[in-house]
Amino acid sequence: MSKMRRSERIVRLTQILLEQPHRVLSLTEMADKLSSAKSSLSEDLAIIREVMESEGLGTLETQAGAAGGVRYVPGFRKELGLQYIQQISEILGSGERILPGGFLYMSDVLGDPILLDTAGKMFAARFKESGADYVVTVETKGIPIAVAAARYLSVPMVVVRRDHKVTEGSSVSINYVSGSRRIQTMSLSRRSLPEKSKVLIVDDFMKAGGTVKALIDLMKEFQVEVVGTGIFMSTEEPQEKMISGYVSLATLREVDEQARQVEIVPGTYFNEEE
Repeated sequence: MSKMRRSERIVRLTQILLEQPHRVLSLTEMADKLSSAKSSLSEDLAIIREVMESEGLGTLETQAGAAGGVRYVPGFRKELGLQYIQQISEILGSGERILPGGFLYMSDVLGDPILLDTAGKMFAARFKESGADYVVTVETKGIPIAVAAARYLSVPMVVVRRDHKVTEGSSVSINYVSGSRRIQTMSLSRRSLPEKSKVLIVDDFMKAGGTVKALIDLMKEFQVEVVGTGIFMSTEEPQEKMISGYVSLATLREVDEQARQVEIVPGTYFNEEE
């Protein structure tokens, strides 16, 4: 392989790091792959780290020693997050999205890979120190957001089912009362989560918090620790939720069916300074 120019090497290094967040990558292996000296890579990585930190995109953590290694830790600058929520507000703020009963049509947003990718980065940045071994969600609309978060945390995703599937093997099922006051069931295969694991719960929408509370209760049956709860959008009412300590990217403040108006504001994600 011909020797790369420095500009080419930096681009390739950046690509490798972004594709494998939270994974410790060997400097020796990367030096061999890029036909470069480790000292040159170290200089390149310093440049990449400086740009990432200045742009609020995360940082690089290095490990000293003979083996040596580096990993990309995603970050997300607060003002970029606020711009993202403003974009979401503009997309979902149309009165045409209001459905009978005061519900809000969001399926297209939850299917947009670019919008989902940003949500995943934001959750990964907030929960990067949580130590989560898995991201857990309940089918179906929460799955794309959970996939995005798991991708940037570099951990597996586990889907809790609404009913038992024969292909899941032996399962644990619980009944719970949803926000619409209906009794529902959720089920999870016993093979899905090892005991003593740490999990991050991610869901698309939360009103009173009945579904998320049921997920937390189900996790207790597996003897795993819930280290965080990330919600794409929560409602302002009721103010008293069934859970506490959740992190929402956006808050649905009002859906006025008569005036055909929707108000969406930044969620609890922005309550604390980064």
